[in-house]
Amino acid sequence: MSAPTLPGAGPGTGVHPQPESRLTWLRTWLAHPIAPYYLLIGSAGLLLAIGMVMVLSASGVAALRDYDDSFYYLKRQLMFGGLGLLTAAVLARTPIRVIRASAWPLLLASVFLLLLTYVPGLGVEVNGSSNWLEFGGPVRVQPSEIAKLALVVWGAHIYAAKGPLLRELRHVVVPVFLGAAVIVGLTVGQKDLGTAIVLAAILLGLLWVAGVPGWFMALLGTGAVALGGVLAWREEYRRERLFSFLDPFADQLNTGYQGSASLSAFASGGWWGSGLGASTQKWGRLPEAHTDFIYAVIGEELGLFGSLAILVLLLVMAYAGLRIASRASDRFVQLTVAGVMTWMLVQSVINIGATLSVMPITGVPLPLVSYGGSALVISLAGLGVVLAGARTDPSVRAALAARRRRPSGTGRR
Repeated sequence: MSAPTLPGAGPGTGVHPQPESRLTWLRTWLAHPIAPYYLLIGSAGLLLAIGMVMVLSASGVAALRDYDDSFYYLKRQLMFGGLGLLTAAVLARTPIRVIRASAWPLLLASVFLLLLTYVPGLGVEVNGSSNWLEFGGPVRVQPSEIAKLALVVWGAHIYAAKGPLLRELRHVVVPVFLGAAVIVGLTVGQKDLGTAIVLAAILLGLLWVAGVPGWFMALLGTGAVALGGVLAWREEYRRERLFSFLDPFADQLNTGYQGSASLSAFASGGWWGSGLGASTQKWGRLPEAHTDFIYAVIGEELGLFGSLAILVLLLVMAYAGLRIASRASDRFVQLTVAGVMTWMLVQSVINIGATLSVMPITGVPLPLVSYGGSALVISLAGLGVVLAGARTDPSVRAALAARRRRPSGTGRR
């Protein structure tokens, strides 16, 4: 039985289909090496598109109040999205050896930018965290977002080079643990515990794929949880967040204000939602509606259906990343893809868990969906690196080359 011609496949890379069920076609398509490449682009593109629509919906009230322009945040998000897509497109076509060569410069640059946030006049505090750099006018940069990508590329570069040496604990620790400790420490010093948790998760993801013994992973994970608990307990506002998520309605006008407003949004949405733009919580009741709590606005306006659609797209993106990593023959590519996917998924879990009050609120955005320039551009850059890794597969390169050679108008019938 012949298989259907696949997207990107041309003469010599696929065969013409016979009439078959759509399910059989889908299974055959998913088995093709090019499928994860398109799944990643498709799922990320849909998340980005949904995010643009929801940023407009969630921010319109605040934008009109603060800037007399309901489209203020959308315009900026479109600008950031365009810059991010351009960055992703360039990185996707960049040879993997060039990306790997940038590991040390990227790490040093991120550490330098993190240090600048401690310089008076440059570092800016936003919502209690001093993790922004102000360069005048509307231009702000969040160095901790750059540090996520830097840790992925640098850690993957070091562990790929060490190879069998990772059986020895000292090679696991030096120098990656030292570099990660510097980045995480600087981030914690900015009072940004949420981003610090994501950075620690990236390190754990790299270690897991690198083949570090399970007992060490368990020990490290336990230590990370204990350290996070200590850091949370030291600050009063973190202690309040730690306990308020258990029952946000117990003190809904104070410590449980954000959590109770978020849950009320989901409750109002029901199965199918109140309708796009019809959220009532965003009219001042729900703080940070277009950033940290945009998923709650999605739940209110698009209902359970919209909420689950976001989860499905995130899972599709994770599946695509897993397929790309598993097929890669280059160890650096395997580690890099694993690091980026860990970053995206852990950050998504933290954000969604906070909006559902099953996890403490830590103030991290929902990747590709929440408003935020630094987060959006760097997230798209990370996905561009994943696509560059996918292109190292000869089958993927052949399929993409065949698609470029195919004359226009001669697609699959």
